Amino acid sequence: MRVVKQAESSATQGAVEPDFFARRVDAFYDERLDPSWNGEALCRMGNITPEGVKLISNDYLGLANHPDIVAAQVEELQRNGRGVMMSDVFRNHGDLLREFEQAVARHAGAPDAVLCQSGWNANVGLIQSVASPIVPVYLDMLAHMSLWEGAQAAGARVHPFKHNDAASLERLVARHGPGVIAVDAVYSTIGSVCPLPEVARIATANGCLLVVDESHALGVFGDQGEGLTESLGLSGQVHFRTASLSKAFSARGGLVLGASRNLNYFRYESRPAIFSSAVLPHEAAGFLATLAVVRREGNRRSKLMRNADFLRNGLEALGYDVADSASQIVSLVPGPEHYTKALRDALEANGVFGSVFCAPATARNKSLVRFSVSAVHSEAELARVVAVCADIRE
Repeated sequence: MRVVKQAESSATQGAVEPDFFARRVDAFYDERLDPSWNGEALCRMGNITPEGVKLISNDYLGLANHPDIVAAQVEELQRNGRGVMMSDVFRNHGDLLREFEQAVARHAGAPDAVLCQSGWNANVGLIQSVASPIVPVYLDMLAHMSLWEGAQAAGARVHPFKHNDAASLERLVARHGPGVIAVDAVYSTIGSVCPLPEVARIATANGCLLVVDESHALGVFGDQGEGLTESLGLSGQVHFRTASLSKAFSARGGLVLGASRNLNYFRYESRPAIFSSAVLPHEAAGFLATLAVVRREGNRRSKLMRNADFLRNGLEALGYDVADSASQIVSLVPGPEHYTKALRDALEANGVFGSVFCAPATARNKSLVRFSVSAVHSEAELARVVAVCADIRE
């Protein structure tokens, strides 16, 4: 048996690799970078042409270059620089970051909020700090990977339930007892919306802690973008809400919303919160400006939903199965990865660019091409997408 694997060239490959690691890297290249894919990952897209229709961004409201947001960040940078690099546990909570936390909590109808470095950190840190080896975690089968990772960090036993199937969840809770139920408000792969009233009923009836990831709903759902939970009047039944701010808020950051006492516990128990540098002041200034735009410019949400309906209805009329989508995410699900590659290539050859989701984001036989609709897409662009999908249907 080999003990070590000699690198091809010390100048290009560095240190000699142990055999266990070399085997793992070899398996990745053999299994995940199929030679027929030119040695590239399936999720990697081709060169986007200027005239191509891009359905790849999570910037649902088209805020990435909003002048008010850019100006707020520039002003803060010019006034105070980039701030102090330090863990959030050392932060003075009377600062700009705290101002945003209080503002977004009011916006979402929550008692309080904690600003995190990312949605991933928010979810991993939260589940890690509320679950344990003796507290089971109930996850929708399509729940975001960060929730699964948090359960693993907690050493908790995970009980997956069928996607959006409240009866499946209820049976598991009856069998295994009170624990943490974690769901997405909007599921990022196929755009389905959680049956939250039923999930909340089960959590309350069985003494479970309920966590809702609002990443793809905050800013989009509700009259002022307050998210799914608040728009359904369920804030009083959900213990924690989380969100990535890289979606409708079009920036890097994350949130945990909940009761102040519980969030203070979270700040000092969540390992990602403790061992990562806090969000910087100019980023918080951008978040505050973004929140104002989200609340003020409701026409962006209206346009987004009209666009999503237009694309969904057009694809459905062609016979594509997009019935699970009830949001700005509309996906085509060929299933096996070689079919998804064929679909991706056909779309890109006709100037339509979506995002490929494959393992580990999906099961191997459930890979898909996701279309992320934005408020800035024109009806002509979306009509072109439908026309291309008609042309390549067979």
